[in-house]
Amino acid sequence: MGLRGYLLKRAFNTFILILFVITLNFAIFQLIPGTQGVIANLLQNPRLTDKSIIGRYENQFGLCASYDPATQHCVLATASQRFGKYFVNMLTFNFGVSYQSGHPILDDMIGTGRLYNTLLLLGVSTLFSLLIGIFIGVFVASRRGTAFDTGWVTTSLVTYSLPTFWMGLIFILVFAQDLHWFPPGGVTPFPTGAPLPPFLQQIPTRIAHLFLPALVLTLYFYGGHLLLTRATMLESLSEDYITTARAKGLSNTKVLFKHALKNASLPIVTNAALSFGGLLGGAIITETVFNWDGLGHWIFSAISYKDFPVMQAMFYIIALCVIVANFISDIFLGVIDPRIKYE
Repeated sequence: MGLRGYLLKRAFNTFILILFVITLNFAIFQLIPGTQGVIANLLQNPRLTDKSIIGRYENQFGLCASYDPATQHCVLATASQRFGKYFVNMLTFNFGVSYQSGHPILDDMIGTGRLYNTLLLLGVSTLFSLLIGIFIGVFVASRRGTAFDTGWVTTSLVTYSLPTFWMGLIFILVFAQDLHWFPPGGVTPFPTGAPLPPFLQQIPTRIAHLFLPALVLTLYFYGGHLLLTRATMLESLSEDYITTARAKGLSNTKVLFKHALKNASLPIVTNAALSFGGLLGGAIITETVFNWDGLGHWIFSAISYKDFPVMQAMFYIIALCVIVANFISDIFLGVIDPRIKYE
């Protein structure tokens, strides 16, 4: 099978997987007790006696099979009708309306800056954790059994094992409360609706607010990348071609990065792709501890409020990003290593 056939097969399998995720996501939220509880409580409010208003609410939250705008009369949809509407909405990214805000979910995600805030926080921490983990992992593998190796492996295991909320609270206590080096939380101190200062004047303030949550996530994630890089590098460094490269007089840096790391990069590339694929999932605990207004904090708020449309949309988006990242990593693996056969 050639590259084109392989890509078509992978694209077809990816599409089938997306359809399965959509179906499972619908079933899970239908089976959860109290899924319709929030909207049911709203519609059963004794103060809400106007049937036209009730019909408008039912249509707004996607509970109507048919709706007459003139009379605002709603014919409630069955489960199969709701699934059909939900299925089309997921494919077209029409996620409906949030119970909590009453606004379209995409507007709450993008228009409020939550998406940007999460991409900034998770993007910076993921990038730095990958660079630090891979770079140190290469040198740790080349010095196996030394104090350098033992120290970094132990440190990575410790930071990877510590709860992010505990690290976050300790950093807030030390760097914000005691030393006053960084703010304890929030995205920026700029008030909503007020005119912002020039962009260059915003950068130091935004970096100060970003530093502590990004540091927590970097310390938490880099250990996994370091240990994976070390494991794959140890296997590569034991191969005969490494001995040949050293016999040719190549420098240690060239042997490690040009020969060993290149051949050990396949699982690292997959791990990196999946790491970036999880960006839109946010960092629920870290964003909540630091009051970072991102998608992770939004999911936590939705769980607390039982805002099921938001939860359903976010779980679908997270799964979709991971599926797409896995598809892209499969393509990159074939480009990086021509030894891979498209089967």
